[in-house]
Amino acid sequence: MNWSTHDPLDAATEALSTLAEYLERSLDSGKSLILVRSQSDKSEVYLGDAGEPQADWQRCGVVRNAVVSAILEATRSGHNELDIGGQTYRFVRTFTQVENHGAVVISAS
Repeated sequence: MNWSTHDPLDAATEALSTLAEYLERSLDSGKSLILVRSQSDKSEVYLGDAGEPQADWQRCGVVRNAVVSAILEATRSGHNELDIGGQTYRFVRTFTQVENHGAVVISAS
C-alpha cells in the first residue's frame, strides 16, 4: 500500500501499533529500541544499548520511514507516557548517530 493512500488516522494507528510491538520486545529483552534511519524508504530496527558497538545489537526488523516519522510525531524527545491499546508505556526518546545515519533511541523509563 502506498503511504499517500493512508489517511492520517490510519498512519497514526499503524505507527502506534508498530511502536507498541517493538516496545514490548524492548521490555522483554531489557534493551533499548534503536531505529536507524536511512536514505532509502526503510529504517533498521535493533534492540541493544546505544552506548555499545552496533555489532552487539540484535537486528529485529525494518520499518518504513513514513511509520518512523509518524512515531516521531506521536512522541517527543525526552520522557513520554502513551496509552496504546489500553496499555500504558513510559519511555525516554533520545537521538544518536550510527555511522552516517541518525538514529532514534527509545528506552523504558
